[in-house]
Amino acid sequence: MKTALLGAALISLTAGLVVGYPRHDEPVPVDPPAITQPVPANKPKIEAVFVLDTTGSMSGLIQAAKENIWSIASSMAQAQPAPELKIGLVAFRDRGDDYVTRVTDLSTDLDSMYATLMDYQAGGGGDGPEAVNQALFDAVNKIGWSQDPNAYKVIFLVGDAPPHMDYPDDVKYPETIKQAAARGIIVNTIQAGSDPETRAEWNAMASLGQGKFLEVAQSGNAIAVTTPFDERIAALAKELDDTRMYFGDAKQQEEAQRRTRAASKVHAESSPAAQAKRAAFNASAPGKANFLGDNELVDAVAKGKVDLAALPAAALPAPLRELSLDEQAKVVQATAEKRAKLEADITTLSRQRSEHIAAQLKDRKDKDASLDYKLFGAVKEQAAAKGLSYEAAAPVN
Repeated sequence: MKTALLGAALISLTAGLVVGYPRHDEPVPVDPPAITQPVPANKPKIEAVFVLDTTGSMSGLIQAAKENIWSIASSMAQAQPAPELKIGLVAFRDRGDDYVTRVTDLSTDLDSMYATLMDYQAGGGGDGPEAVNQALFDAVNKIGWSQDPNAYKVIFLVGDAPPHMDYPDDVKYPETIKQAAARGIIVNTIQAGSDPETRAEWNAMASLGQGKFLEVAQSGNAIAVTTPFDERIAALAKELDDTRMYFGDAKQQEEAQRRTRAASKVHAESSPAAQAKRAAFNASAPGKANFLGDNELVDAVAKGKVDLAALPAAALPAPLRELSLDEQAKVVQATAEKRAKLEADITTLSRQRSEHIAAQLKDRKDKDASLDYKLFGAVKEQAAAKGLSYEAAAPVN
């Protein structure tokens, strides 16, 4: 019987992500013992918020952002020392549209941020100026910026229209940027297109925010390079995600489900190239936080953060609850070995993918004009003031 259960557990773990739930006939502790994990050593921090115009004229750039956000994250992740990377998002339109702003807070959970980004479609606008003042205000005041004075905190405002300066109840951007500066937040502006009024305002904002003014085509100058490695990497990344096993109380398991849904959406709706870029990011040190999240059992056991024998049955992934402690340990070990093999394969293929792209882009004169390349240039220069070096790094496509 135990052997059959062990086999069933292994099949379940390779089929999909496991999130444990108590059986109806199994008593659940009212207050499961708290599961504590060692506090990690302090890492340098990068906190980046993208403030993105999502009005009707921005469809090309929104699509470019969807395809390249993982490249941007991977480029940022190359810093030395390896940083903790958090990304947030403020989408904006204008008064009278479906929404004025929508805020996604800073998080290491880039899957959830990306799942939100995937839902944005260009729409609304049409009168020229947009709710830029409100978007900047929310980026500074509704985002959970850290209090760490050594963190590289940065806003990238991306749009193609100037702010409404005629709304009497707005906090105008000079005041908001002053607040940002007081909190150590740099404001960079990225203009899509070539509207002269927008250029003047975007230049003024970047100057006030101690940032850079960048300009890209309305399309975002996206450079689409598909490779023969994309689909295989995407498939391996899905298998890798399916090795995750989460433990904890009901609230922690609910969070694990949310993370799982976001990853599933990435696999179901994004391009193989985007999934390959995500896999490369997850293989980096900063990307581990996105891949694992909190309370991931295989990693926690391997690093000695949790004692498998000390976990109550209700806190275990469901397929492990009927197994003996020895059998549980075997399942966890087998999953760890499978994960290591998948990670090695993804790393090898990602390196081959990068080499293929480098060869494809070698003679292209437009590669430095793309959104992600320009962002990397700004990050490289500004992060140096916080002790982060990108001297050995290059933009990731």
